[in-house]
Amino acid sequence: MMEDTKMPLIGDKFPEMVVNTTQGEINLPDDYSGKWFILFSHPADFTPVCTTEFVAFQQRYDQFRELNTELIGLSIDQVFSHLKWEEWIKDNMGEEIEFPIIADGTGDVGKQLGLLHTASSTATVRAVFIVDPEATIRAILYYPAELGRNMDEILRMVKGFQVAQKEGVAMPANWPNNELIGDSLIIPPASTAEQIAERQGQVDRGEIKSYDWWLCYREQ
Repeated sequence: MMEDTKMPLIGDKFPEMVVNTTQGEINLPDDYSGKWFILFSHPADFTPVCTTEFVAFQQRYDQFRELNTELIGLSIDQVFSHLKWEEWIKDNMGEEIEFPIIADGTGDVGKQLGLLHTASSTATVRAVFIVDPEATIRAILYYPAELGRNMDEILRMVKGFQVAQKEGVAMPANWPNNELIGDSLIIPPASTAEQIAERQGQVDRGEIKSYDWWLCYREQ
């Protein structure tokens, strides 16, 4: 039995847990060591919005895997319900769900991750956890019942995290289609007078571009 602990936050390590899924028992986060993974919860199987989301995730699964990223679904339903739902999706939507779905019948995983709706002791909210290869939670997203998730935005976030981590930069709004700098990368602001002078030298040499010393950017 998992303890009802404070829900994890961005920057925390994903809590260790053993979960029962449609693909057998999984140890989180250890079984995904060295990979990014996205854990997303849904209120229940055989619900309209969730069905469209699962199809959308599956249709982009290859794109996630190209980013060394795995998908994991979750709801309070039992494994047999998940499997029957997967079968229905394949028969009626033509998509075979390849990623595991956690069966959280006891609600223990939901309690540990803060996924249980305040109005219910069992129904999980529509949430997304993006976790990096070191098991650090990089993002947490919540969606209301009436609004399905944007899978392309979740893909964009993973791509952005990976570029930011590799290059030591930040991403502008709507990256890679920012209204001001396109797909360029924002350089961390200078924090000393010496760094300000250094940035100006980089601008003069054409190495970077700048609106001001605190808003500099470069191409990928």
